[in-house]
Amino acid sequence: MLPPLPKGRGIRIDILMKKEGVKRDLDDLLLHGGYPRVYRDKLDPMKAYRNYFQTYVERDLRQIIQVKDLSQFQRFVRICAGRIGQVLNLQGISNDVGISANTVKEWLSVLEASFVVIQLQPYFENFGKRSIKAPKLYFNDAGLACYLLGIENSVQIERDPLRGSLVENLVLLELMKCRLNRGLDPQLYYYRDAHGNEVDIIFQSGRELIPIEVKASRTFHEDFLKNLKFFKELAPDRVSKGFLVYAGEQEQQIQDFYTLNYAHAQQIAKGIY
Repeated sequence: MLPPLPKGRGIRIDILMKKEGVKRDLDDLLLHGGYPRVYRDKLDPMKAYRNYFQTYVERDLRQIIQVKDLSQFQRFVRICAGRIGQVLNLQGISNDVGISANTVKEWLSVLEASFVVIQLQPYFENFGKRSIKAPKLYFNDAGLACYLLGIENSVQIERDPLRGSLVENLVLLELMKCRLNRGLDPQLYYYRDAHGNEVDIIFQSGRELIPIEVKASRTFHEDFLKNLKFFKELAPDRVSKGFLVYAGEQEQQIQDFYTLNYAHAQQIAKGIY
């Protein structure tokens, strides 16, 4: 059996490319995740994450929260993976797993404290009652999420309906790593209102709010800026710029908005623009 992977959020994409010689292939990065040992030791990502899931999630976490039904706990974690990027619905998960909503909340809390999942909180200050106030669910490593979703190769990722959510998860992690590695709080949120208007990520830098949209597409479309424009109109005195992070190579400025390749997402958190 392979030794377990370390706990945490892994290494940034730009560092992986520089130190580990990783090629910038989005689907391959999603499949392999962010743990450098997977690249350094040329591990099969599915075997590595299977081992991680068995030794840490199934054994250690199960002991911490004293789960009696292992299959139920396994189903819970996999169902969480199927909800990447979605607004958290405790009752929905409760119904699917067959446990109480309070148990779902407890298990999620333990997974979050153990660097397995992330609950991205909403930003709703001064936006009134229209804003959604439940967090969105993500994983601390895209490779683990792929394993839990049963994805075994990059071709399957390309065809998976959750590919967009996995890319969103990857970009969120890049921003979090950049902030945490500098000893700073992430200050990352999302926005969604009751009418379905949503911005994937909101980065709060002092008083400034920086909206960030994430797309898995390699081709830019003007429509991708729609939610960024909406949020700028919602808080014009606090939004001076916004970013579209996507899989394309063309990086440009369009009025107050910038397009960035996903591998350069950390530049937003560094305040380069």
